Amino acid sequence: MKRFLLCMMVFSFSIFALSGCSAHKESSPKAENLVTVYTSIYPLYDFAKKIGQDKVDIHLIVPPGSEPHDWEPSAKLMGQMEKADILVYNGLGMESWAEKVIASINNPGLTVVNASENIEPLTFEEEEHELEDELEDEHEHGSYDPHVWLDPINAIIQSENIKNALVKVDVENKAFYENNFETLKNNLLELDNQYRTELSKLPRKEIVVSHAAFGYMANRYGLKQLSISGLSPQAEPTPSQMAKISDFIKEHNIQYIFFETLASPKLAEVIVKETGATSSVLNDLSGLTQKDLDEGKDYFSVMRENLDALIKALGE
Repeated sequence: MKRFLLCMMVFSFSIFALSGCSAHKESSPKAENLVTVYTSIYPLYDFAKKIGQDKVDIHLIVPPGSEPHDWEPSAKLMGQMEKADILVYNGLGMESWAEKVIASINNPGLTVVNASENIEPLTFEEEEHELEDELEDEHEHGSYDPHVWLDPINAIIQSENIKNALVKVDVENKAFYENNFETLKNNLLELDNQYRTELSKLPRKEIVVSHAAFGYMANRYGLKQLSISGLSPQAEPTPSQMAKISDFIKEHNIQYIFFETLASPKLAEVIVKETGATSSVLNDLSGLTQKDLDEGKDYFSVMRENLDALIKALGE
């Protein structure tokens, strides 16, 4: 009899414990109360994260270290994106897949954000590309430059577009999102002031880049971007291109050539060897590497690294 009662007590306690665990699991899943946000490229991810903080479940669509211009999402990822509350993309042709994916999503409640809305875009023809003209421009005539976030003032507009979407989807936390946006905006204004102050002091204004990603930055701060046309991050210049690049660098007494973080080291080595110029790095922030993220880098730290590189190159 005692053994029977003991067994019954153990059984009852087990049922109670399991019931308690089950109730706790059902009542505490934090993710269910979060706004699910999918962002296409890193800058938008960072802006959304800084505004939404612990009230968003945020996902970066283009994986770290990937070249976003020619990247395409898998069917599995498209299915995951369909369950989002907010989908943020840059626009202006940055994401070749965006229109197709958005049109295919069957989610009437999805809020789609074109982060570049209300930004006056630049065409590649409006930017300064003397070297690119000589080497045959790889961009379509009249196409827009999508790298708007590299101008901190444009980044404010993109951040506000994201903030407005969060407020629309989660109006109860409007004040939270508004306050975080104001903090981000003030930090971006401070960054703009740093760029404006430091770059205005420098004697040189021409920057030679492997890829025409810095037109908005150049336009904002009185720089002149000269890009080496036809050179994707992994490409190598042809002999005829190399000759024209060398002639241009000698003619303009260029000391530094800027490559992106995803560019092939071999590309930089070839041009540096042939021209005698020094290679440096400007990060367009469209695809931070996993190493960058693990080291805690964000939009602001990388933009300040870019500023340091510009000061060094244009100050000599």
